[in-house]
Amino acid sequence: MRLTRSQIINRAQTWVNARVPYSMSTYYQGYRKDCSGYVSMAWGLGSNQWTGSLAAYGVRISKSQLKPGDMLLFHNPANPGAGSHVVLFGGWANSSKTQYVAYEQTRPHTVKRTTPYAYWNNSGSYIPYRYKNVVEDGGTGGGSGGGSGSGSGGSSGSAFPGASAFGPGAYGNQVTELGRMLVKRGGSRFYKVGPGPRWSEADRQATQAFQKAQGWRGAEADGIPGPTTWRYLKEGKGKNIGGGSGGTGTGTGSGSGSGGSATTAFPGRQFFRLGQTNAHVSKLGRQLVKKGYGKHYSQGPGPRWTESDRRNVEAFQRAQGWRGADADGYPGPETWKRLFR
Repeated sequence: MRLTRSQIINRAQTWVNARVPYSMSTYYQGYRKDCSGYVSMAWGLGSNQWTGSLAAYGVRISKSQLKPGDMLLFHNPANPGAGSHVVLFGGWANSSKTQYVAYEQTRPHTVKRTTPYAYWNNSGSYIPYRYKNVVEDGGTGGGSGGGSGSGSGGSSGSAFPGASAFGPGAYGNQVTELGRMLVKRGGSRFYKVGPGPRWSEADRQATQAFQKAQGWRGAEADGIPGPTTWRYLKEGKGKNIGGGSGGTGTGTGSGSGSGGSATTAFPGRQFFRLGQTNAHVSKLGRQLVKKGYGKHYSQGPGPRWTESDRRNVEAFQRAQGWRGADADGYPGPETWKRLFR
């Protein structure tokens, strides 16, 4: 089965959204609910593989070649039950490439989390592989078409960085440049923060709005820029994004989405992101524990933002009845207000 990288990541995300419980003996959507069954599903293999057979469906690559949709595999042939594991690579989480976003079927359920390269344990034993039938987004091998705009792909007078520079897990200056061009063309309402180098749902929504403004539909308006979309933006061609409905600019975890006025001073979203260390994170963690939402801390809380902080914030947000982007684990003004009122 031929799949684009975006399709692989989107398939993986469905289990994250459903919080599929881990099991080596039961099935979901026809696939075994363990790590290798999860990758088998995301790659569309049509059958349940295990860590000893998945490599046959991929091509071994280097760390520098990793792109979203590839896998990191550790198979222990001497004792498969001792540490064997596989995760999907979702993109680099920092510029030094020491952390990445992993899509993973693990106990208690499917997760998407920032992970040290190559993994938390047995790090030196993980090998990167690329699915043999993967199609680059925006390529000619089928799939979503990569939002190429008019579909012709045409020659571009501006250097298009390639569709692989965009989409789930992407990180780089090209993403920032895209966002800034979209803001200039009327896409500012999609961004609560940024644009920035990490691909977000705001980037996808703004790109899709621009594509639809040109009259493109279906695969030509999938929210992933292709050569024509890029050329229109770089050269100031086509129509600007209209002011109609659509695009809420979620994806930054504002809590209820209203952003309302806070009774206590919210320090700003920038303090609660990967790599941040500050007193606001400590204050947030202590309040979460006080409110009864500290179960994900194995130690701390402390001043460095961690996945444990994010998961505890998400639990608090869900307790408010919020879902989707309003319960992404990143505090916004409304989350902060409710925590500290």
